[in-house]
Amino acid sequence: MVRRDSGIRVYSVALPVNAEQKWSSTQRADGLIRMMVNLYAPLPLRSLTQLINMMRHYKPALDYDKRIDAMVKRDELRHEIVDGLIYVWPSVERPPQDVSDEVRLLAPFDPIVWDRRRFEHLWGWAYRFEAYTPFAKRKLGYYALPMLWRESVIGWANVAINNSGLDVTIGYAVKRPSTSTGAGFRAALDAEIERFRQFARRP
Repeated sequence: MVRRDSGIRVYSVALPVNAEQKWSSTQRADGLIRMMVNLYAPLPLRSLTQLINMMRHYKPALDYDKRIDAMVKRDELRHEIVDGLIYVWPSVERPPQDVSDEVRLLAPFDPIVWDRRRFEHLWGWAYRFEAYTPFAKRKLGYYALPMLWRESVIGWANVAINNSGLDVTIGYAVKRPSTSTGAGFRAALDAEIERFRQFARRP
């Protein structure tokens, strides 16, 4: 942004970053792969290829399968086959050993959610964004928020503001966590709903 005109933001074209530094095509391609993997990993190789293809003419015209293989060989990336899908992630990344007893209601386009291929593979059910689906054909709701409990997305919530406050309806992909396996779930869900309630009260 360069200025405001009567409160309206006015932007100019951004200057190139490090304009004096010349990047080779392979450096630019590797940087693109690195950025995508750092943002979205672990992700299926097919999803990574899809993201790269979405860059269209903005990316260097190279063989990206070979670039990914080269990054794996020099141990910058790792890839493993899981149930027939090749997953890719940074070699330095290590999963946490402990999982918090927390519930989070995720946006439909959250990095955990956006890749429907990965979502269905990891959690065994199909999430669909239904805001543009006719009412009679909706299964989850107008703006269903995927519900993350610990390390699994187990269902969804629809949250709306009405005259009496916050209206929350919950749906489960299979069933609600049992008392034995889901100790603390209800308290964690209530805490997340309270965070939404506090947010909705902000001016």
